[in-house]
Amino acid sequence: MSAAAPPRRALLLANPKARNGGAALDEIRAILRRGGIEPFEPPENPDCSDTIRAHAGTCDLVILGGGDGTMNAGASGLVDAGLPLGILPLGTANDLARSLGLPLDPAAAARLITTAEPRPVDLGWVNGHYYFNVASIGFSAELAGDLTAESKKAWGTLGYGIAAIRVLRRVRPFTVTIEHDGTVEKVTTIQVSVGNGRHYGGGMTVEEGAAVDDGLLDFYSLEIAHWWRLITLLPALRRGTQGQSNDVRAFKTTEIVLRTRKPRPVNTDGELTTHTPAHFKVLPGALRIFAPPPSERPDAAAGAASRLLPL
Repeated sequence: MSAAAPPRRALLLANPKARNGGAALDEIRAILRRGGIEPFEPPENPDCSDTIRAHAGTCDLVILGGGDGTMNAGASGLVDAGLPLGILPLGTANDLARSLGLPLDPAAAARLITTAEPRPVDLGWVNGHYYFNVASIGFSAELAGDLTAESKKAWGTLGYGIAAIRVLRRVRPFTVTIEHDGTVEKVTTIQVSVGNGRHYGGGMTVEEGAAVDDGLLDFYSLEIAHWWRLITLLPALRRGTQGQSNDVRAFKTTEIVLRTRKPRPVNTDGELTTHTPAHFKVLPGALRIFAPPPSERPDAAAGAASRLLPL
């Protein structure tokens, strides 16, 4: 009779400032241990990536508890460590978890970590900063600046709508030069977005066939004449069909440069991390995340149909 395999050792980091960051972790720890994973939690360190790098040689995987901002904060450390990631969705929107078809209940997510295979996912990259979901310039970046952690904790995804109404009243068009695939275009827009994943912003969809592991970036630009047009576009933005509108420019690519007359902030996964000029790339298979097979994602049928179409 062979001896039982030793438990895998997991660095467990839960963000106490996440919307559900105060949730009791005792059940999570028990689930992990029953599944053959021994979690350890080092003393709190304000830099998530530094903590991952410091313990890379003493663990087999990393488990992050929090929302998309927490995942973003750990991305560079995960790339450097080369360790697979388990996600406990404790945030407000949990867009990466939804893009991967993960259960949004933390206990169910913990059980999945113990049984699922780590699957390769892409990362977006802009000016040296990694992101999972989407990077934006314009309206969404202003929204990220207005949306506080306190409002997200108090209002949940409704907080996005409340902040959006405030920002919408002051949003102004700007000019951006777009360089990609040998072309250069100058357009007037209220927002440009460069998506790596599928979901963002607590319910929006980058593009109806986008996936976090398709090796592509999905770009769109809202070239609308009046702010109220953004309201009429909302159903399409939720479905990811905004690219079918005449006043929305959309395409797929792997690398793009955006320039503006004055530096404008870039929002990556809800955090303002850099400014224009902004150089974007996709890094295929840069990380591994414990997740169901792509065929089991809720959006699998739409994604497969989209990938059959010519780019």
